[in-house]
Amino acid sequence: MIPHDTPLTIGSLLFEGIDQIDLTGPFEVLSRLPNATLRLYSPDGAPVRDVRGLRLVPDAAIAEAPQLDVLHIPGGAGQEALMRDEAVLRWVRNQAAGAKVVFSVCTGALILGAAGLLKGRRATTYWSAVDLLPYFGAIPVDSRVVIDGDWIFAAGVTAGIDGALTLAARLRGEETAKAIQLMMQYAPEPPFDSGTPRTASPQTVSAVRGAASDLIARREATARAIARELGIVTGE
Repeated sequence: MIPHDTPLTIGSLLFEGIDQIDLTGPFEVLSRLPNATLRLYSPDGAPVRDVRGLRLVPDAAIAEAPQLDVLHIPGGAGQEALMRDEAVLRWVRNQAAGAKVVFSVCTGALILGAAGLLKGRRATTYWSAVDLLPYFGAIPVDSRVVIDGDWIFAAGVTAGIDGALTLAARLRGEETAKAIQLMMQYAPEPPFDSGTPRTASPQTVSAVRGAASDLIARREATARAIARELGIVTGE
């Protein structure tokens, strides 16, 4: 835990095609931390739209960000373009090197992988992309939240809330995290047991995979290419 009288600077990467819950779920948690400042940074400082069209406005461009104590990397379909954006990847590398904690949600882990930062790390990501983690040298873990040293990985979308509460406990203590959870009235009781491929019906899993088949194929092709560039042998 970091003492409450020590200020914290938290920054989230914002980009076109982000999945807004990867951003706003953790924002709901982390913005409630005492003595902490949370800012959003897009590559050029311009507003973006999430994968469903929601307009999001950053506080500044990534070049204007100070050294962050917590680096938050969300995911979403737009992550694919960032995996070849060297300016963004360089910023991620530099921030990660000086951060106290790195926190990724969903396919934000793949951005970290493209930056060459996952080698040897235990990690998780969205369920249809978790098999890509070895291409970046990571050790895939089928879990909603994975902790590897000072790095925290949350699986897909809503798992970002769980990851952020885990992070909140690490930063300001378990009682603070519990209070935030209560303020949010975060006590999920989903109407269906269909939130993971293990519990969803085969028909549902097939339908969701089919709807995202083009993106899944692009992600795999990009992961394979980056593995070659990073000199990572996956056995495939």
